[in-house]
Amino acid sequence: MDEAEARDVLDAAGLGASAAGRAELLALGENAVFAVGDLVVKVGRNAPDLLDRARRELAVAEWLRESGVPAVRAAEPAPRLVSGHPVTLWHRLPAAVRPAGAGDLAALLRLVHALPSPSAASFSFELPRRELLGGVERWLRLAGDAIDAEDADYLRERRDGFAAAAAALVPRLAPGPIHGDALPRNVLVGPDGPVLVDLETFSSDLREHDLVVMALSRDRYGLGAEAYDEFSRVYGWDVREWEGCAVLRGARETASCAWVAQHAPGNPAALAEFRRRVVSLRDGDTTVRWRPF
Repeated sequence: MDEAEARDVLDAAGLGASAAGRAELLALGENAVFAVGDLVVKVGRNAPDLLDRARRELAVAEWLRESGVPAVRAAEPAPRLVSGHPVTLWHRLPAAVRPAGAGDLAALLRLVHALPSPSAASFSFELPRRELLGGVERWLRLAGDAIDAEDADYLRERRDGFAAAAAALVPRLAPGPIHGDALPRNVLVGPDGPVLVDLETFSSDLREHDLVVMALSRDRYGLGAEAYDEFSRVYGWDVREWEGCAVLRGARETASCAWVAQHAPGNPAALAEFRRRVVSLRDGDTTVRWRPF
């Protein structure tokens, strides 16, 4: 889905005349995210399973509100289905007063990780397992002939190996609700403090999933040691002390590499980054820094 297609969906969503013309594109990835007046509108890809994910994201927002966790709030209780695309509406947050830091994220994760499952709290939905590798096949399929077939097969083999290894892990922390994509970019620090955003990957699984994200950010994306140490200090534990860290790290690297592949058709920068990542994985070179995409 490119920006033009997303704007067509936005215009068809019944948000008023020329909604697409008034909208400011905030992000374009798994979703197209637009600011339209005092709303934020997320346009999902045209995929049958994404409607259920959108419904769950809205339910998660209400559950977090009831649980007292600072998070983005839904403006409508159910998604709209527009030309096959799930569309969700959210209250627009105030402008950030400063960039979110590692400590802000860690403090919010402590709140999330202290929660019981929504079903235990009398909410009528359950969180799925964190299918970190579940999107690999779809992303590789979207990449098509833009990537080498040998690279795609290599990632499938890695996926299968890490999926089996992850299933055998013994966690250090009690499993339960997790954010699923725990990065400072998914926190906005407004006038009232840090707020969690991007709730679509909320899951019930190993709490270590949320912590490995930042360990990988330190190793692959250049997160400074000082920031990582702050994250571990505020959270209260360094996941690198756990013997299963390398397994979840490898699984996330595999997924992150395949995720970039879907953007390779028609995007030379994405193709170049995909190839850099695959080569570093094949070579076992953990010193190669990956560029955020």
